[in-house]
Formats: sequence, C-alpha cells, structure tokens
Amino acid sequence: MKKITVIGGGVLGSQIAFQIAYCGFDVTIWVRSHESVNRTKTKLLELKKKYTENINIMNTKEGKSFNTWCRGISDYDDFNFKKCIKKVDDAYKNIKFEIDLNLAIKDADLVIESLTEDINIKKDIYTRMSYLLPKKTIVVTNSSTMLPSKLAKYTGRPEMFLALHFANSIWKNNTAEVMKHSKTDDKYFNEVIKFAKEINMIALPMVKEKSGYLLNSMLIPFLFSGLDLLVNGISDVESIDKAWTLGTGSPKGPFQILDTVGLKTAHEIVLMYVKIPSFLVPYNFKGMEKLLKKYIEEGKLGMSSGEGFYKYN
Repeated sequence: MKKITVIGGGVLGSQIAFQIAYCGFDVTIWVRSHESVNRTKTKLLELKKKYTENINIMNTKEGKSFNTWCRGISDYDDFNFKKCIKKVDDAYKNIKFEIDLNLAIKDADLVIESLTEDINIKKDIYTRMSYLLPKKTIVVTNSSTMLPSKLAKYTGRPEMFLALHFANSIWKNNTAEVMKHSKTDDKYFNEVIKFAKEINMIALPMVKEKSGYLLNSMLIPFLFSGLDLLVNGISDVESIDKAWTLGTGSPKGPFQILDTVGLKTAHEIVLMYVKIPSFLVPYNFKGMEKLLKKYIEEGKLGMSSGEGFYKYN
C-alpha cells in the first residue's frame, strides 16, 4: 500500500492521516467543504506541535521512560531526533486535501473511513464510493461502535471491507484493532494487519465481530458509570475523577477521558441507548443525553473547544 485516503478530518481522522503521513505514505484527506479543509488544517497544525513537543521530550533523559515514550513516533532503540523532526515537517507539508470524492479515492490502495458515528452518514458515503473505487482498493472503517457487517453491503466489496480502529492520541496510544466480519477475505485482513504495523501501530487482530471492539468494550461501560454517578446526583465531576485516578493510579478519570474523546462523540453513543426501556438498562441514559446535549449547545465540546467538563488553556 502506498496511497491512502482518509474520509473525514475530525479528531481521529486528522490523527490517522498525520500518523500515516509521518510514516512516509502518500495521504489524502477527503472533507465535504472548504470550511472543513480549514478546520482540519488547524487540527494538523496542532498535531505538528504535539509531535514536535513529544519528540523534544523523548530526546531528554527524563523522556526515556515508559509513561512518556511515544511508540507511534519511534521505537526506543531506533530513536533519531533529527530524523523524527524531519518526518513531522514532511508529514505536515505533504498531506493533501480533496473535496471531490472521485478525485480523493481514484488511485487509493486503502480508504479509511473516519466519519461521525451516524449510520446514515456512513451508508451514504459507502454507497457513493462503491461506484467510484478502483478494483484494488481495500476499505476500512474506524467506527468505534458499529460492526463492519452492518456496513459491508453498502461498499460493493464486502470481502475487501473490515474495521481498523485506532485509539485517541494515536502517536502515543499506538494500538490498532483489526476486526473482520464473516465475509472478509483473510488476504485483505492480513494486508491491513501488515499496514497497521507499517505505521508503527501494535496490531490487535479480532477474528470475530464484537460491538465495541476490545478497547471500547471495556472503556464505554466505564464512561457510562462515571456519567451515571453524575446525572443521578451521587457526586461531582472532580470527585468522581479523583476516585478513579487516586484509587487506581490511572492518569485520567472518566470525565477527563470524555473531554479528550469529545462530547459530541459521547452524545452520539449515548443516543443509541436512550430508547431502550429503562428497566432493561443499568444506566440513566436519558439523564446522560440531556446533560451532554446541554454542554454541546453551550459550545462545551471538550478539549477541542477549550471547555467541556473542565476548562483548558
């Protein structure tokens, strides 16, 4: 694989594109409008700064520890400061943008869909792409909640479609969950695993579908538990986070993680559960939805907007 197209320039879409470009691939980001191009360029500039800051830290004695080392940037034994800085600069300069879907995917070896967690939006883009994609192109979804089998038929190539899910802060939390569905050909499953390794990810193969994959099967119930404590009036944001961070030694509590992920994404996930009868679910999803909607309407989207459950400089 040489030419990679990322569909969507959101928080994870921009991170995925930057990491792939950092590893020397030809990357194009497709977005819907010129306004979206400008928003994504701002995200890429922030990523350039973050990669550079992390490389500078990694170049110090203090930075050579497990907690500070960014495995997506470099293996510990192969670290070369000047080479890494150059790769960051090249990645930022070389990423291309396209608002014409046909031009964006016309010569792609791999297309990575990273759109919002709305099944209708995803169905629409896959249906449109199915008439335009070259025969060689493998298609993957970065969806954190939807199974590839639910989307496969819209791609027109179910045997070449699977999930490739990344964690947030991809340059540090460098895992890639590779999940096939019943119609995925093993040839393409193995090719995507190989690609994940080539972009400095630790590939985590999943040979059977599971909603939530590996990470989110554990993370989402954790975040629901934190939100449930808040909306039911049990305690406040800071106390809930401190109970977790001080009690377990984890760097972030549920609300710090929610601010990192983004409250829009959290709201979309909660919406999937709101209509389930309350006696069938263990959490107050209606209360969560109401709270998250209020924050979003106030422009408090998390770290990306400067404020969510916490304020950021």
